[in-house]
Amino acid sequence: MREYLLTLCITAAVTYLLTGPVRKFAIVAGAMPEIRARDVHREPTPRLGGIAMFFGMCAGLLVADHLTNLNEVFAKSNEPRALLSGAALIWLIGVLDDKFEIDALIKLGGQMIAAGVMVMQGLTILWLPVPGVGTVALTQWQGTLLTVALVVITINAVNFVDGLDGLAAGMVCIAAAAFFMYTYRIWYSYGIEAAAPATLFAAVLMGMCLGFLPHNMHPARIFMGDSGSMLIGLVLAAGAISVTGQVDPDVMKLFSGSERNAVHQMVPVYIPLLMPLTIIAIPASDFVFAVVRRTWRGQSPFAADRGHLHHRLLQIGHSHSRAVLIMYFWAALIGFGALAYSVNSASMWIVLGIVCLSFLGLVLLLLPRFTPRTPRWAEQFVPPRYRRGRRRAVVAPG
Repeated sequence: MREYLLTLCITAAVTYLLTGPVRKFAIVAGAMPEIRARDVHREPTPRLGGIAMFFGMCAGLLVADHLTNLNEVFAKSNEPRALLSGAALIWLIGVLDDKFEIDALIKLGGQMIAAGVMVMQGLTILWLPVPGVGTVALTQWQGTLLTVALVVITINAVNFVDGLDGLAAGMVCIAAAAFFMYTYRIWYSYGIEAAAPATLFAAVLMGMCLGFLPHNMHPARIFMGDSGSMLIGLVLAAGAISVTGQVDPDVMKLFSGSERNAVHQMVPVYIPLLMPLTIIAIPASDFVFAVVRRTWRGQSPFAADRGHLHHRLLQIGHSHSRAVLIMYFWAALIGFGALAYSVNSASMWIVLGIVCLSFLGLVLLLLPRFTPRTPRWAEQFVPPRYRRGRRRAVVAPG
């Protein structure tokens, strides 16, 4: 755990320290597009934040390669190199898009090529646990198509939700934290080394997001752009693909009986791994709704509009910061709820807790004009808008 935390801290530190110089470079390079109709910010803001995130990821992987225990991940698996190759390609495409606004179909083709590069180096789905059937081995073409589809969908889901300051980085960080806890449990508790690369990817992803968030919180001084949103989407998908279909449910031996019964009972455990859309359910649902909405209007599925979930939160009266916090809440509820359910799916308390928190989230959605107030002793630690108004004594004239 210490080596994972060290990798996370190094990634976060490098990302944080490089974001300032990258911001100056983006201004000089002219990567400050004019405000569009769908944007919610009021001043031109530089992009290219993905440059700092990419080099932060490279620093984290480089440090991990020289650590005693994590070095075994690089020695026994080619997946870190596969991730780095695919990430470099998708990052380059994102940088070009941030500067020159390349066509959406070209970006889609680049995403598929990046996924194909990772597949060629071994980062692919080998089999799937199917309830009632057992472990189903996939052919090379089936594994490749499923891997590419998961990568493309996850990248675009994260890219679609990147519409408010700090939203995409925060939600992906929450998803990565839940994913890290799960994969670390598989690797450490059951001794399954196939989960070690996914655990490393999740730690690096958390570091990338945590290092960039201080510069990206409202009001943002820099945006990650497509170079950042597509990059973190690819890393998140790579972690899920790394462990999905490469950890045999029967190896964990949690249940007695036949392999078919084991797989059937392991389905709740494999929900957050089998489909990465589960841990990023909010951006995934936003992605689906956006495609349906635009297609219904006769537009391209990649045409931008102001119909995303975060736009609707602003329209019903939520402030920018509160809309982001509500999205954080739902991301944490879904991610950590799936994690808790996978650990003990028979516990009724977990289900009741999820239901109660969901009700609380609905209440928050229906109270856009409610402003929480903090106690007097805590006012110095919160923004001014959350402080109680101090009454001033009125002195009568004369």
